[in-house]
Amino acid sequence: MSVIVRGKNIEITDALKNYVEKKVGVITKQINVAGDLMAMLSVEKGQHIVELTVPAKGITFRAQERTGEMYSSIDLVTEKISRQIHKFKTRLTRNKYVEYGSEDVYPDEPEADKDFAVVRNKKYTLRPMDVQEAILQMNMLNHDFFLFFDANTEKISLVYKRKAGDYGLIVPEMK
Repeated sequence: MSVIVRGKNIEITDALKNYVEKKVGVITKQINVAGDLMAMLSVEKGQHIVELTVPAKGITFRAQERTGEMYSSIDLVTEKISRQIHKFKTRLTRNKYVEYGSEDVYPDEPEADKDFAVVRNKKYTLRPMDVQEAILQMNMLNHDFFLFFDANTEKISLVYKRKAGDYGLIVPEMK
């Protein structure tokens, strides 16, 4: 396991890299990390943004924070990931959660279509879960939607976050 620190519109100094590695060390004590941790540090319009991705066995944790100071953003994003891990472990213990895996695939060359260019492909291993578990996973990844295999209906389904703050469920049917 290593920590990959990348920058956008900012030079990654040794001090910044060491600080990220030190803060991430706390996270690695909470959960078994299954790959390289990715920290993306960027500066946009005076805001210091840190995005942290932690691939664990069977789940990926992701968080983003923006403040006026880079070290503050690093502190907040690691705290957010720690809370996500704690929440996940609590839920795991309570529901005897079965693990599943996901893996990102980055092709060497994006496939170009006539009208649309696919710039990222993602392979994802579905595992049976109920709607509540899917919503929990979606929230932990900080995504607006989540594709899963519904254990109750035995169909592929999609949960999504609505603008009103509640959730929606899409269950596709073949015609």
